[in-house]
Amino acid sequence: MKKFLAIICAALLLTGCGEVKEVKADVLPPPDPIEMTLQSMTLAEKVGQMVMIGVYGTELNDDIVYSLNQFHFGGVIFYDRNLESVAQAKKFANDIEAAANQKVPLFFSIDEEGGRVARGKSFLQPAPSQEEIGLGGNPEDANYWARYNAQILRSIGVNLNFAPVADVGSNDTRSFGDDAQTVAQFVDAAAQGYESENFLYTLKHFPGIGKSKIDPHKEISSVESDRATLDAEDLPPFVKIIRWHDNSKFMIMVGHLRYDALDSVNSASLSPAVMTGLLRNELGFSGVVITDDLEMGAIKNHTDLPSLGVRMILAGGDIALVCHNYESQQIVYNSILAAVQRGEISEERINESVRRILKMKAHLQ
Repeated sequence: MKKFLAIICAALLLTGCGEVKEVKADVLPPPDPIEMTLQSMTLAEKVGQMVMIGVYGTELNDDIVYSLNQFHFGGVIFYDRNLESVAQAKKFANDIEAAANQKVPLFFSIDEEGGRVARGKSFLQPAPSQEEIGLGGNPEDANYWARYNAQILRSIGVNLNFAPVADVGSNDTRSFGDDAQTVAQFVDAAAQGYESENFLYTLKHFPGIGKSKIDPHKEISSVESDRATLDAEDLPPFVKIIRWHDNSKFMIMVGHLRYDALDSVNSASLSPAVMTGLLRNELGFSGVVITDDLEMGAIKNHTDLPSLGVRMILAGGDIALVCHNYESQQIVYNSILAAVQRGEISEERINESVRRILKMKAHLQ
C-alpha cells in the first residue's frame, strides 16, 4: 500500500498539481470474501462443491475420508443408516468436517419433513406430517414445527434440511394441502421459522410433483397440465418464497418428472427450459438449485450416469445429489471435471454455481 501511495504522489507532483493531498487508504473497495475464496480454489475443488453425497456407517471410515479428500465433495446427506443417537450423529458430522479439511464448511443435509419422512425416529421425536399441520388450518403451526426441526437437526450436526415440501396435493401426507394459495401460506410460515433459527432449508420438488401418479424413485412420469394450470395450481408456493425471502438462505430441489407444457423431452432436473428458462429467468431465483437424487429410477433408468451431472449443469443446476453408491458419486464428479477440461462446460459456468454455493455457505460461518 505504501508503494501504491508513493506512486500516486509522484504522479501528482510530475503533473504540477501543487500540494499533494493526503490519499486515504480506504479508496479501494474491500475484497469480496466469496471471490477471494473462489479464486483460491482449484478446478477440482470447485467441481466437488457441485456434488453432494450419501455415506455409509455411523463413524468416520476410510471410504468417507477417501471420497472427501479425493473428490472434494461439498456436502453429505444423512440417512437412518448414519444415525444412532444425538451424541453419535454430532460427533460423526464433526469428524467428517475435520477429515474433509476444506476451505469452506460442508453442507450436512437430511430429509426431515415430519410424519413418515423423518430420520432418526428412534431418538428424535418427529414433527407431524405436513398434511396434518395443514389440516389444522393455522400457518403458525408450520412456523413452530420448522423451528422445532431446525433445533433438533442442529443438535445432531445437520445444517440444511431438505424441507419444506412445496408440492400441492401430493396424496401421500407430504403436502400442506390441495390448494396452491393455502400451501403457499404454510410454506411461507415454515420458511420464516427456519430463517428465525438461522437454519438453511429447501423447497421441493420444483416445479411441483403433486400431480404425479408414479413414484419417481421407481420410474419417470409426465405432468400433462398446460402452463396456465401449472401457474395457478403448482408454482405459487415456490413463487411466494422466491419473491419474498433471501434466496441465499434456501435451496430449490428440482424433481425428475417431465412437464409437457415446459419441456416434453427432458425431466425437470435436466431441462434448460425448467431450470434456466422458468426458475432462473422468469421467476428470478438467484440461489442454489439442487437435483433430487440422481440414482432414482425416474432418471437413471433413462439416462446414462456419466452424462447426468454434465446435463444438469448445462441445464442450469448447481448441485448433483447422489445419495447411495460411492462409484456413482465418483462417476458423476469425474464426468463433470472431464467436461470442463475438454471445453464442453466453461470454467466460468462452474464459477457461477460455486459463487451461489459459497454465498449460501457464508450463512454457516
